[in-house]
Amino acid sequence: MLTKPLDIEQASANMGKAGQGGPNAFRRHPNMKASRGVFLLEALIAILIFSLGLLGLVAMSAVAISAQSDAQYRAEAAKFANEILSEIWVNVDRTTAPTVVTSLGTFVHRAGGTACPFTGAVSASPLVTSWESRVTATSGLPGALASGQQILVDTNATTGFNKVTVTVCWQAPQDRAPRRHIAIGYVN
Repeated sequence: MLTKPLDIEQASANMGKAGQGGPNAFRRHPNMKASRGVFLLEALIAILIFSLGLLGLVAMSAVAISAQSDAQYRAEAAKFANEILSEIWVNVDRTTAPTVVTSLGTFVHRAGGTACPFTGAVSASPLVTSWESRVTATSGLPGALASGQQILVDTNATTGFNKVTVTVCWQAPQDRAPRRHIAIGYVN
């Protein structure tokens, strides 16, 4: 087979063409100037999207912490209400039916009003006053005032049948209005 001698000028001219290597192979594309800074712009947009995602996570964690605090306060209020219901149930004089009614009457606390704060006479029972001081203590519920705790007793045989209703009110710093927990128990 006969080969044609290689034309050196033609070979060097071919090497300079795009895609064929040579000294001009890494020459910039003519539109390269127009695309300068695109990578920087893409990076800034990615950082912006990432930052918005982080802000969303921070906001969600703040809501989760608030919900957890609210659940904790509700659990504490239920504990305080059940605590006084248990003390009333244990300390009622059950000798006769009239003594049950009289004994339950000593636990009535701030019977006036239907919403926090309540009005009316304060119970003289040391069990109730001790309970109220635990609820309103700094380690108790936030924003719990003495006027926000109520114990009602209904000894009417047709409507209540020795029904004891305990209402515990508190107001956390982020709450706009007082919150309350109501527990009902029957003492027989």
